[in-house]
Amino acid sequence: MFSGKRILLGVTGGIAAYKAVYLLREYQKAGADVRVIMTPSATKFVGTETFSALSRHDVPTDVFSDGKITDSWTKHIYLGEWADLFVIAPCTANTLAAIVQGTSDNMLTSTLLAARCPVLICPTMDGGMYENPAVQSNLDRVRKRGIYILEPDSGYLASGIEDKGRLPEPEQILQRSAGIIRTHAIQGPLTGKKVVVTGGPTREYLDPVRFLSNPSSGKMGIAMADAARALGGEVTFLHGPLSVTVPERLNPVPFVSADDLFQQIKVRSDADLIIMTAAVSDFKPKQLQSQKVKKTDASLQLELEPTQDILKWLGEHKKAGQKLIGFAMETENLEASARRKLKEKRLDWICGNRVSADGEGFASDTNTILLMGSDGTSSSYSGSKPEIASQILRKIFPDS
Repeated sequence: MFSGKRILLGVTGGIAAYKAVYLLREYQKAGADVRVIMTPSATKFVGTETFSALSRHDVPTDVFSDGKITDSWTKHIYLGEWADLFVIAPCTANTLAAIVQGTSDNMLTSTLLAARCPVLICPTMDGGMYENPAVQSNLDRVRKRGIYILEPDSGYLASGIEDKGRLPEPEQILQRSAGIIRTHAIQGPLTGKKVVVTGGPTREYLDPVRFLSNPSSGKMGIAMADAARALGGEVTFLHGPLSVTVPERLNPVPFVSADDLFQQIKVRSDADLIIMTAAVSDFKPKQLQSQKVKKTDASLQLELEPTQDILKWLGEHKKAGQKLIGFAMETENLEASARRKLKEKRLDWICGNRVSADGEGFASDTNTILLMGSDGTSSSYSGSKPEIASQILRKIFPDS
């Protein structure tokens, strides 16, 4: 039901907090990757260690610790981008009021403000509190913002009376969660398809402090990954050392050298679509020095050897129905060079661009791409990298 889905579970300080442990386990049994955030008051009912042990992740409670900013003070941004669904169960009247006011006084409320995913809250409290006009007004206000609400059950409450206010059973919460995820699922020509996108440079070390590399920023790779995700693809973004931040929604996996990237590609070579945007070094030092090479009056002779031709390997091991898109960065004879690579490496499409032109290539926010297909067609695109990435994939997948 939740295979491959990422659920962020928010637990607030009510007596029903212990039930969130069972909810966590049910999400996991259904295939979800679950992370937990707790309000400080929730830890009075259930310790963070319980949720941490079961989820296998740290459980943050506050942006601040002992008045100081913690090392993970941006985690609310990270988790807000990471989740496919944010579920707050139980949600107390106090947290509900904080949501209405836009308060960000703990990790849970801060993450909620940063969340880009749908949100489901499960209000849980004594019946008299639930029926209070202030609480009902707050529920109406969050509904108008598009937040989903699962009404509480009726039954025996902690106060000793029978009334409405119980946290629904995990099965009910899971069913509602699944419906919300289906409603928000991106539908497109890549829906249900595994997509691997590479981006950024490689580093080929000659000693512990020096390496061969290039100025690739990874911006085009990020743009291609986002464009594939917008068409419904299940994207994994393999990236070299970057100075730009990679959004968690792209499932980033880092690499350093061409050999590192090759190993990452091999274990994902069954992907339905592979887009090789990374600027992979063609050569590496034949010998890696174990110590820093000292500066002397003598000249340094560096012997290089070819790196693995990853695109060629992918073409030789191409699966039925798989599509391969390569990128070619050239300083001259762009069309002829790109056409040759398209054929030699058995690609479906190749994107050629020039490194020497202003506003194109490495580190630029804009680009000009010559897209050529194995069927002989060609198109040219200019603009921002996100715009070009979208145009390229719309050309390749016209149903979008």
